[in-house]
Amino acid sequence: MFKGAIVAIVTPIKNDRIDYDSYKKLIDFQIKNKTNGILVAGCTGEPATLSYEEHKDLIKFTVEYVNKKVPVIAGTGSNNTKEAIELTEYAERAGADAALLITPYYNKPTQKGLYLHYKEVAKSVSIPIILYNVPSRTGISIAPETVAELSEIKNIVGIKEAGGSLDQVSKILTLIKREDFVVLSGDDSLTLPIMAVGGKGVVSVASNIIPSEVSKMVEYALKGDYENARKIHLKLFPVFKILFIETNPIPVKTCLSLMGMISPEWRLPLCGPENESIEKIKKILKEFGLI
Repeated sequence: MFKGAIVAIVTPIKNDRIDYDSYKKLIDFQIKNKTNGILVAGCTGEPATLSYEEHKDLIKFTVEYVNKKVPVIAGTGSNNTKEAIELTEYAERAGADAALLITPYYNKPTQKGLYLHYKEVAKSVSIPIILYNVPSRTGISIAPETVAELSEIKNIVGIKEAGGSLDQVSKILTLIKREDFVVLSGDDSLTLPIMAVGGKGVVSVASNIIPSEVSKMVEYALKGDYENARKIHLKLFPVFKILFIETNPIPVKTCLSLMGMISPEWRLPLCGPENESIEKIKKILKEFGLI
C-alpha cells in the first residue's frame, strides 16, 4: 500500500483560514494525475502553524473527501509523546490509512528515547506507523540500528528518509529483516538513487505541481526500468531543486499560486519568498509549461 509517489500535500490558507475549496481542487488534481497516496499535515502541510483543532479537522476532512480513492497518511508527529499518541489515535478514529511521525524535534532525545517514543505511539493504535527522519528540521537523526529495532514492532511498516544520505538508506536496508518494511525517499532529488538501492517510492513535494511526471518516474523505477526513470529524473531535476530555493513549503506554495491553484498565503513565521526567488521560480515554471 505504501509505495509509489505519495504527495506531501500543501495546506492552502486564505484570510488566515484553511481554504477547503482550494484544498478539494488540489486533492482532485492529485487523484486525476495518478498519485499513489496523500500525506496530510506533513511538513509541507505546515502543521507547525496549525492549531490543534485545525490539524485534526484537516485530517478528518482529507480522509472523508478522498473517500478511499488512494491511501491517506496523516502527519501526527510531535516532540511530546503524549500529544503524538493523541493525534495518532485521532487519525485512526478518523479513518486514516496510516500515520507518519517525525522524530521528536527540539528536545533532541537519545536513540533510546527515540525508540521508546515510537514504541509508545505504535502500541496505542493498530494503524500502520511510518517513521520520518529529517535531521535538517529536527536536529536529531534516527540511527539505522534504531530503525531496525523499531521495524520489529508489527505496525511500524516503513520510514520516510530525508537525511540526504544514501549511506543511511543503504545501512537501513542491510539491517532490516522484514520484506514488507518500506523505505521512502523524503527528498525528490534523491528519489531515483534511493530507489536504486531498494527504496519503494517517495513522499514528494514536487508532486504538488507535477504529480503525473513524478508518478511515472517512480513507476518505471519500481519496474526496474531505470533508463526511462533516469530520463524523467534528469528532466525534472531543475524543478526538484527550485522547490527548495527557500524553506519548504514557501516555493511550492508560490508555484501553486502562480499556477492559479491557491492563494499565496502563509502563516508567520513563514512568509512569501524574495522577489529574486519568485523570478527564478517563474522561469522554471515557464520552461515546464506550467504557467
